[in-house]
Amino acid sequence: MIIAAAWALVAVLAPMLAPYGPLDQSSDIYAEPSASHAFGTDELGRDVLSRVIYGAQLSIPLALSIVVSALVIGGLLGMIAGYLGKFADEAIMRLTDLVFAFPQIILAMAVTAALGPSTANAVLALVIVSWPAYARVIRGAVLSIRGEDYLNSSRMLGVGPLKALRKDVVPNSFGPAIVLATLEFGNAILLLAALSFLGLGPRPPAPEWGAMIALGTNDISRWWVSVFPGLAILTVVLACNIIGDALRDRLDPHAVGGR
Repeated sequence: MIIAAAWALVAVLAPMLAPYGPLDQSSDIYAEPSASHAFGTDELGRDVLSRVIYGAQLSIPLALSIVVSALVIGGLLGMIAGYLGKFADEAIMRLTDLVFAFPQIILAMAVTAALGPSTANAVLALVIVSWPAYARVIRGAVLSIRGEDYLNSSRMLGVGPLKALRKDVVPNSFGPAIVLATLEFGNAILLLAALSFLGLGPRPPAPEWGAMIALGTNDISRWWVSVFPGLAILTVVLACNIIGDALRDRLDPHAVGGR
């Protein structure tokens, strides 16, 4: 949680923390890490530390928008499938199976390439490949409570499906959704970096971590160009995965009891 909070502060306070602007160039091309450039410089003399810091201001909000959008879309479809069942359940689950049939990164690459490389299209592509996981988890949570007495009582009292979903189903599906969203946040960071690495994400000279790693591959001997944005991705993803595992233990009594 400390690591995640630290990166959140870095994203918010990037202009105050970065020693240089993300696009500022200098004559110190490929300068090694030193007192004046803690993380060194890249092929244009730009300070890598500053670009990593500003990269948090780009990657973290984009990943958050991907997770929130996929959670809303997948959550709504999962609740509809689990609560209504029958035709709605069959149609939505077959659609999720269709998306799951393709590897996430391959499908995201295909969608982004079809729409054109850009930040908005990369986010849209990752939302498209991410929502089925939420739909399946939320559907399972709804199915586990659909036969509970309080839901049957609501139906007998004439409570409509929309009100029942809002007042009874959503609160009881909140735990699994939060756990999955926390884990998927790190996955969104990775997928966004992968698209940027391949030239399908935010366009240069945007300081995106994946694109920075791609620039470092031009000259592997200049290790600092790729290593530091890679460490940024590593720490964010690791923190999200650990927090997600801890939340799963807290919010899923079956997982704790099974140990």
